[in-house]
Amino acid sequence: MKQDRKNDDVPACRVPDPQLVPVHFEFKDPKATTVCLAGTFNHWHPESKTLQSSGVGHWWEDTALEPGAYEYCFVVDGKWIPDPLAKETVPNPFGGRNSLLRVACSPEAAHLADAEHLPLKNEHEQS
Repeated sequence: MKQDRKNDDVPACRVPDPQLVPVHFEFKDPKATTVCLAGTFNHWHPESKTLQSSGVGHWWEDTALEPGAYEYCFVVDGKWIPDPLAKETVPNPFGGRNSLLRVACSPEAAHLADAEHLPLKNEHEQS
């Protein structure tokens, strides 16, 4: 799933030195023995981000990233798969999909970005 393109279509922070933003990844698979994370944030090296296990199929990793857009996949027992909880995916050059994570500058910016994807309701529309 190696791919070098970086998505920068998240509005830039208007601060001289962007702060790292906490990010939480999680994955559930009771049969998995190893779950890693690979993406543009770690140059697609899954061995650099092995998720922690609860011992009952719940895997997680807490990290911090600069604001921006990142493609990633989970690597579950050697198999590359997109995040089933991701809001967005993009095609990759191998015929599969990569998950897309947009890291906002602030909680307020993240809320506004999420709101952009909500359907609009027309109050004058008849049901």
